[in-house]
Amino acid sequence: MIHFIAAMDSKRGIATDAGIPWQGQVPGDVAQFRAKTLHSNLLMGSGWYAEQKLPLPDRRNFVATSNPQPLREGFERVSDARTFLQQFDGDMWVGGGAGLFASTLDLADQLHLTHLEGDWHCTKFFPEFMDQFQLVEKSEPMTENDITYYFARYSRLPN
Repeated sequence: MIHFIAAMDSKRGIATDAGIPWQGQVPGDVAQFRAKTLHSNLLMGSGWYAEQKLPLPDRRNFVATSNPQPLREGFERVSDARTFLQQFDGDMWVGGGAGLFASTLDLADQLHLTHLEGDWHCTKFFPEFMDQFQLVEKSEPMTENDITYYFARYSRLPN
């Protein structure tokens, strides 16, 4: 099963050129990400990989990239994300960035999204998804560091 996992603001913003604007301010989201992806497979785009000094522990870390340079130890290259996801046997968590989400959204079975209130003035966005997915689970709102958010799980609509 292919799971997408992301946090986004009220305009579907997920990042700016400088990174995730709420980084380190929403510990509950970090805990949710860790709990969902631990002991599993994680696919990240090259931008996220560039920000990682080390692979995320207790996960198999795949990087979707066309850059021929060798990857750091603990990361595995994926040269064609679509083909890789179509052929992968098992659970895969796709953690972004925006380009990876947009180019493979049609392959996702479930979306695990953290919805943060407000406009964080992002320049990178999660693709429009409501016409392809239905909400199946939603948490109560939570607030940390004056940021209100909730978790939601969406499943792909039947064809």
